[in-house]
Amino acid sequence: MSNRPIDENDMPAGIDFSQGRRGVHHLSRDATVLMPASIEKSVWMYFAVKAEERGIELSELLTEVLKHDIEICETLK
Repeated sequence: MSNRPIDENDMPAGIDFSQGRRGVHHLSRDATVLMPASIEKSVWMYFAVKAEERGIELSELLTEVLKHDIEICETLK
C-alpha cells in the first residue's frame, strides 16, 4: 500500500459508477447494529446473570449500561 495521496485519476477506466447510488450503506441513528466484541469471561458472566434476572437479552443490558456510561462521561466533560 502506498502512502501517497489518492488522485482521482487513480481509478481504472473500466470501473463504471454511473448506476451507483449514494447512501445505500448509511445507517440511521437508531439502527440496531450487531457487532462482535471481546469481553472478559467474568464480565460476561456477571452481565449474563443480571440480564437473565431482568428477563432481557444480554445485548440489551450491555447497550443500556454503555449508554449510561456515555451519559456519565458526557456529564463529566
